[in-house]
Amino acid sequence: MERYRIWLQPLVSLAVTTLFFMLLFYRDNKYHTPPPYGKSGAIRLSEADLERRNPIFLIDGWLLTDARVTDKPTYIGEFSNLQRRDLTVFPHGEARYRLTLCYDGAERIVAVDFPQLYSDYTILLDGVSLAEGTGSGRITFLLTAGEHILTVETSSELGYYSGMYFPPALGTVKTIFQVGSIQGFAYALAFLIPLALAVFTFFLWRTGGGLARWFGALCCSYALYMARYFVLLLSYFTSLTMVRHWFLIQSLAMYCLCFCVVQLTFLATGSGRGRVWRGVRVVLLGLPAVLLSLALLIPVLPWAVFVHGRLTDLYYAVTFFAAVLLSAWGAGARNWESRYTLTACIVFGTGLLANLFFSNRFEPIRFFWQFEWCGLLLVLLFGAMMVSRSRRILKENHMLTNHLEEQVRKRTEEVTQLLKERKAFFSDMAHDLKAPVFATQSFIEAIRRSGLGVDKELQNYLNQAEAKQWEMARRLQGLSTINALDKIEGERVRISVREMLSEIYAAHCGEAEVQSVYLTVEPPEQDAFLMAQPEKLNILFENLIYNALRATPPDGCITVSARPEGDRIRVAVEDTGCGIPKEELPLVFRRFYVGVKNRETGTGLGLYIVHGIVTEMGGTIDVHSTVGKGTEFVMEFPRIHPGA
Repeated sequence: MERYRIWLQPLVSLAVTTLFFMLLFYRDNKYHTPPPYGKSGAIRLSEADLERRNPIFLIDGWLLTDARVTDKPTYIGEFSNLQRRDLTVFPHGEARYRLTLCYDGAERIVAVDFPQLYSDYTILLDGVSLAEGTGSGRITFLLTAGEHILTVETSSELGYYSGMYFPPALGTVKTIFQVGSIQGFAYALAFLIPLALAVFTFFLWRTGGGLARWFGALCCSYALYMARYFVLLLSYFTSLTMVRHWFLIQSLAMYCLCFCVVQLTFLATGSGRGRVWRGVRVVLLGLPAVLLSLALLIPVLPWAVFVHGRLTDLYYAVTFFAAVLLSAWGAGARNWESRYTLTACIVFGTGLLANLFFSNRFEPIRFFWQFEWCGLLLVLLFGAMMVSRSRRILKENHMLTNHLEEQVRKRTEEVTQLLKERKAFFSDMAHDLKAPVFATQSFIEAIRRSGLGVDKELQNYLNQAEAKQWEMARRLQGLSTINALDKIEGERVRISVREMLSEIYAAHCGEAEVQSVYLTVEPPEQDAFLMAQPEKLNILFENLIYNALRATPPDGCITVSARPEGDRIRVAVEDTGCGIPKEELPLVFRRFYVGVKNRETGTGLGLYIVHGIVTEMGGTIDVHSTVGKGTEFVMEFPRIHPGA
C-alpha cells in the first residue's frame, strides 16, 4: 500500500500541472484573445473594442521589411529573429514592421505597450517618432477616427532575438496600466519570494548541509532569471544598456536552476553515485559553457542560433531525465523525499512539454511563461521538501531527546540504587570484619605474652601476621571513614569564608597548643562566599590540619589563609613541617597511598577524601612541598555572589 501511495502523489501532480498549463493556455494567452485581428497590413478598431477588460493584442496583419523582403505579411511571434529558419542568413540586422490602425469611433487617448524589444527600436505614428530605446517601449497618443500608420523600426547586432518577437498590446491607458500592474506585482512576488527563501536558507547553510546550500542556489538562480522583467522595465525609463547582454545572464541563471534541480534530487534521494552520475554531472556543467560560447558567436556564425536552440533543448532534456532517474532510484529505495523529487520532475517535464507544444502559440497576458511557472513551482516544491525535512529532523530530535532523557533517568536510578547497595555492602563488610580482625590481634598478643614455644622463626611469623593484621585494620578504618562520608546528605548552603576560618581556628587551636604549634588564620579583607555542605567542609579541614599537626615539630606554624581571585576563592593550608619528598607528591591524593613516614599510622584515605570533597564542590587542589621546610595545600573554589 505504501508503494502505491508513493507513486500516487506524482500522478496527481501530473494531472494538476497539466490542467494548470492548459488553463493558462486558454485563459492567459495573447494568442487566444477575441478579435479584432489584423490582416493585409491593417486592423480595424471600434470604440467597443477599446472598452474591453483586456487590451487588443496586435498580433496579425503586420508588414515586414528587411534586407531580403519588402512588406512581407507576418504575425508577431512567427519568427524569433530575422533569419527566419534560413541558416545561411545572419539573424540580426535592421527591420521595419508596419500596421495601419483603422478606427471608426470617438477620439480618445490610448496606449500601446511593446514588451521585450531586445533590439534597438524607434516607434513612429504617422511618420512621427514617439519613442526610441532598447528593451521595452510604450507610447501614448490621441486616437482619432480614420487611418493611422504604426511603424516599429528595429536594429540588432547580438542575442537570440531580433526584430519584434512579442506582440504589442493596445488599449486605454487605464487598461494597459491595470494589466501592467498585475504583471509587475506577480513578477515582484516571483522575484522576492525566492530571495526571501534564499536568505532564510543562508542561516541553515552551516547546519542544513548540502541540501540547504543547493536550495539557496536554486532560489537565487530563479530570482535572477525573473529579474529580466525589471531590467526591461528599467530600460524603458532609463538608458540602461545592460539589456543588450541580459540574455546571457538570463540563460546562465536557467542553466544553474536546472543543475540545482538535479543536485537537489541527488542529495534528497541519496542515489546516483558512480561513473554514470559523474558523466552526467560533467555534461550538466560543461554544456552551459558551450551554450554561452555559441550565444556569443551568433553574430559571427549564422547557424549558431539554431544550434544553440537545439542544444538548449537537449540540456533541458538531460536535466529532466537525470532528475527522473534519480527520483525513481530514490523511490525504489523507499526514500520519503522521493515523493517531492518525483513531483518536481513531473512539474519540470510538464513545463518542457508545454514549452515545446505551445511554442509560438502562447504568450502570457498578466502572469508568467510556462518555464517561469515551472521554476516557481520547483522553488515552492523544494521549499516544502526543506520544511518537511526540517520538521522531520526536529521531530526525530525531540523523540531522541525524550528517549535520551528516559534512558538517563533509568540509568540514574540504577546508578543511585547501585551506590546505595555499595554503601550498604561496605558498611556491613566493615562491621562484620572488625570482630575477626581484632580477635586475630588478641590471639597474636596472647601467644607473645605466653612465650611458650616462641622461637626466633615463630617470632618472625608473628611479626608478619601482625603487620598484615594492622594493614587490614587500617583498611577497615578507611572503609568506615568513607561510609561515614557517604552518609552525609543534604543541600549545599552559602558559607562565609571569614566565618569558616573562624570556626576552623576555634575547632583546632586547642589541639595545636597542646602540641606547641602556632595555628593562625588569615581571613580576606572583604568577605567572600562559597557553596558547600558544612559537614564535608569540616572533614576536609580536619584531615588537612591533622596531617599538618603530625608533620610540624614544636614551635612550628600552621597558617590557613583565604583570598578572592576574580570568580574563584583561593584557600591555602601551609605548615613548616618536615615536608613531602618530591617523588611522593604526584601520589598523595591516591586512595590508600601512605607515605614512607606514615606507614605505621596512616590509612591512605585522608588526602584522597580531601581531593574528592574539593572536586565535588567544583574546585581544584594542588600541593607544593620542600623537604625540611614545609608543605602547602592550595585549593580554589567557585565564588558566588552575596545575594545568590
